[in-house]
Amino acid sequence: MKSLVSQFEGLAEREGFNASVRHIKTVVSIVDRVAAKENLADVVDELIEEKLLDKDDVRPVASMVLGQKYHYASVSANLTGTATDIAAIADETAKWNGVDLVVIYHHPDLGALVVNPKNQKRIAQIDRLNRSELLVAYAGRFAKEGEAKLLDAACNALVDLFSGRKPKVKPEFLKGDCAYKVAKEEKQAEVASASKAKAKAAPKAPVAAKRGRPSASAKAAVAAAPAPEIVKVEPPKAAVAAAQAVKPGARMTPMYNVLVTNELFHNGNVEAWKRIIASYTTKHQGLQVLVYYDGERIMDINALFKWGKVKHGSNIKFAIAGDDISDVAKLQRYLAQGASHLYEAFLKGPVNSVMALF
Repeated sequence: MKSLVSQFEGLAEREGFNASVRHIKTVVSIVDRVAAKENLADVVDELIEEKLLDKDDVRPVASMVLGQKYHYASVSANLTGTATDIAAIADETAKWNGVDLVVIYHHPDLGALVVNPKNQKRIAQIDRLNRSELLVAYAGRFAKEGEAKLLDAACNALVDLFSGRKPKVKPEFLKGDCAYKVAKEEKQAEVASASKAKAKAAPKAPVAAKRGRPSASAKAAVAAAPAPEIVKVEPPKAAVAAAQAVKPGARMTPMYNVLVTNELFHNGNVEAWKRIIASYTTKHQGLQVLVYYDGERIMDINALFKWGKVKHGSNIKFAIAGDDISDVAKLQRYLAQGASHLYEAFLKGPVNSVMALF
């Protein structure tokens, strides 16, 4: 028997109690939205971006809502192979109207990513798939009960897609009432785009054929005409929201290449990169610069870039993870200079100082 003292200990203080109440309300709202045929991954991503749900809560929320509440089938697998074209997964699964799908991919750098595989924009947040990483596939029919064997088959087919294998697509996958529903932010973007198109298509005011001085009769007509009424036209609320929306969320940019143009990437280049990255992360608090070489993430630049290890013509990759990512192009230019014979420009000033590059 569980001890009630330890089970509810976190509720003894106001802060813990209020946090628990907020979390419960958020989860209840997720349950209701999934019942209304919204994909859990799309809902969770939206709540994470709005700071209403913590990224660390993704797995327990998915387990409770999908596994326990709506009895989705699930299959866990460590990927033995990986799909090279992730966008093609969305093209394929978007046809599966008979099942609702959710994937949790344990990204080696970003942690657990919850994804609607039918959503082309959301699946793009998986910048790459790595072998041996954990993938959990869920399949269900929202609030409706689904046939267990069919849901298990959908989960296995989804794992096959992410593993780069050809899935066994049953005819039952394709017909049903679980078609992909456009996410909220995509609707706003469509409204904004339609508003812009309408504005461009609006007829322009006629231009007078002659620009000579107006006659006395024309002046009198203008004077006698009533003053035009000024009407303030408000843009659609959805368009305004789309234009002003900030999409923070836990995201990672694609990989960017930096070509080593120095004869060797030696200790001077290493120090230049360290100072450039320190300048970037100091300016952009909360952002992280991830460095990759030969398909692996480099946790300590010094450990890899020893003398003669990385030579002229090699490609070093980097990505940025965090909220409100910016100055990527500038960072790429500086890193390219730091990988060239011009690296000394970044070694000036006191050793422990941070350069104001951004």
